[in-house]
Amino acid sequence: MQWSDEGIVLSSRVHGETSAIVELLTASHGRHLGLVRGGRSKRLRPVLQTGNLVSADWRARLSEHLGSYVIELLEARAAPVLDDRRALAGLNSLAALARLLPEREPHSRLFKASNLVIEALGEGDHWPALLARWEMGLLDELGFGLDLGSCAGTGATANLDYVSPRSGRAVSREAGEPYKDKLFPLPAFLLPDNGQGSAPSPGDVAHGFRLTGYFLNKNVWGPRDLQPPAARERLIALLEK
Repeated sequence: MQWSDEGIVLSSRVHGETSAIVELLTASHGRHLGLVRGGRSKRLRPVLQTGNLVSADWRARLSEHLGSYVIELLEARAAPVLDDRRALAGLNSLAALARLLPEREPHSRLFKASNLVIEALGEGDHWPALLARWEMGLLDELGFGLDLGSCAGTGATANLDYVSPRSGRAVSREAGEPYKDKLFPLPAFLLPDNGQGSAPSPGDVAHGFRLTGYFLNKNVWGPRDLQPPAARERLIALLEK
């Protein structure tokens, strides 16, 4: 068995004296692990940093085996964020959340979105909103996508200001006003047809992470008896300062 693909490094852990087991989010083969011989060498350690874009050749005798990678660097994206605490927390949060994906199932849209977020890290203040949208995409890929196209109660497609914590559906301003204390605010930048020109406010971004965090906990972390990634908690705390 053999294939070649592009991938984003999600993690690398020591294996034996000289090797590493590397986890990639690949363009066509999903989240995939493999052994990199010599992965602890001075040449490869910088290549195997979380967030880097690499080319990967994977080979195994049988498809179900761990297999081995031959990896080459395409774009070094870890080093530029090391001195930015918020960007580093954002990168580590994305990588940790991507590990929720089932192994070896393609998620090409999320791979493309991951590249967009990582490329934007440290470039201005717009990337936290991109990361919140990425978390929405992750929920969708995991089978728990939110329905934000129309109001759950009236079918209206305008003035969608809230989200029901029970159904994960949008609720219009008029229908949700009597129950707004029990609903999540829906920031406009998360709407599927959002066309707003201005950047989301920090408050809107905070509402976005609160919304995605609730449904990740309800549908993913809670049922799997997992805790939210520490990097995500750290990011949210840094964004609130």
